[in-house]
Amino acid sequence: MLLFLVSKGKAALLLLLKFGKPLISMAVSVGAYALLYPWTFAIGLVALIFVHELGHVWAARRKGLPISAPFFIPFFGAMVLMKRNPKDAATEADIALGGPLLGSLGALFCYGIGEWTGSEIWHILAYVGFFINLLNLLPIHPLDGGRIAAALSRWLWVAGAVLGPLVIWYTKSFLFLLIWVWFLWQAYRKFKHKDKEGPPHMAEGVYQATADPNLPDWYYKGSQHLRELPYTVYCRLDGQHVVEFWWEAMSFKGELPIDQACIIKRVYAYQVEGPDADQKVTLKVRVEAVVYEPENYYEVPKRAKWRIGLLYGGLALGLLTMMWIIQEAGWTQTPR
Repeated sequence: MLLFLVSKGKAALLLLLKFGKPLISMAVSVGAYALLYPWTFAIGLVALIFVHELGHVWAARRKGLPISAPFFIPFFGAMVLMKRNPKDAATEADIALGGPLLGSLGALFCYGIGEWTGSEIWHILAYVGFFINLLNLLPIHPLDGGRIAAALSRWLWVAGAVLGPLVIWYTKSFLFLLIWVWFLWQAYRKFKHKDKEGPPHMAEGVYQATADPNLPDWYYKGSQHLRELPYTVYCRLDGQHVVEFWWEAMSFKGELPIDQACIIKRVYAYQVEGPDADQKVTLKVRVEAVVYEPENYYEVPKRAKWRIGLLYGGLALGLLTMMWIIQEAGWTQTPR
């Protein structure tokens, strides 16, 4: 019985560690929205955002790409982090489409309940849900629409640049202003930047090695101990990029997964601790790189473009239609 309780306790602890942060961030978001709106609306709004993010998780898992659990930021929404970059723009677009698709179904579910019960709060939630998903379809990076547009034509980003000020004026959102300005800078770099190298990327890891007793202590000590390490880079069968490095004097070899396709600049040990009583040395290793984007990343087959384009345009049209229906019925007043 005790063993059973211990095993269940460990399982519960693992679940808490895995889902604790998303659940806490979700609860904080509900509390933040409840400062401005009724609790029922706050819970419904966060639930709609959660469904949207689950769409991204579902789409990424279908593509075999690891992705984090949703993390909520009050008055910003939520985000999921890709643990490995998509192999091409079509895959990125499919993952981006997953959020608005499932999120729109969630809003449609609210609308159905509102029609069935006659409760105004459900219609309001549906309208807000449709609006959030439509806003995400704008061809502005890093919104979902910006990622989808990259698979169709990056010239759609020009439409995003033009629409941005109109959306800022309509929403009066300072946050959206920051997103739009950041998007303009990134779009400029994509179109005009001649250097093929992208932004810098850094990864770190902590490892243990066995010290050589024939080497003097000064060889290991020093918090600022810097040593360039030879390395090689390979790609696993699952698409994960890995940097392999070694330190011959300690017969040490280590690996560090890289989340993105990168050009490695250097690998070095920047801190060495030990040796301890067991002649173990702790190494802190850093990989400095720049993000690399394959030249054929945006080469999308015509059939995939048609599929993505029809989904994108049809979804946007459907969301606009549902918002118009709710607006004509007069159910667009946010509850106070």
